[in-house]
Amino acid sequence: MRQRIQAHLMGLGILASVLGGCAAHPSRPAASATHLGARIAAIALRYQGVPYRYGGNDPSGFDCSGLVQFTHRRFGLDVPRAARQQWRHARKIPAGALQPGDLLFFRPARKGWHVGDGNFVHAPSRGKRVRTTRLNRYWWRHFIGAGRYW
Repeated sequence: MRQRIQAHLMGLGILASVLGGCAAHPSRPAASATHLGARIAAIALRYQGVPYRYGGNDPSGFDCSGLVQFTHRRFGLDVPRAARQQWRHARKIPAGALQPGDLLFFRPARKGWHVGDGNFVHAPSRGKRVRTTRLNRYWWRHFIGAGRYW
């Protein structure tokens, strides 16, 4: 996996559902932690349709890292504001152990960095709205790692 951090991270998202078939026996966090991850994902899903706003971190508009910070803060979790720092400080999670609420980090060609999740909810880019996107072949090709704050 490419682990180099670039100066610009484009986006960030939250795993809304667990992917089947990632691993034969994925490790499982404690029930209370799993529940918290699912609750974080559920909050993020409520903001589908909110417009993208560069630097946005409230329901009037989100950028990717602002959406992540906002949803985690609702549960008393301290998450850095910028996606680059979110990647640096997150506890790294193997792809086979993904749970709802985990953060996925991507490096799409020519677009900086992006963070998203399984069926992931994210604030994609200017002119678009918060939405869910399927973690398809394109996203897996650009996947660099996953992290967790819960």
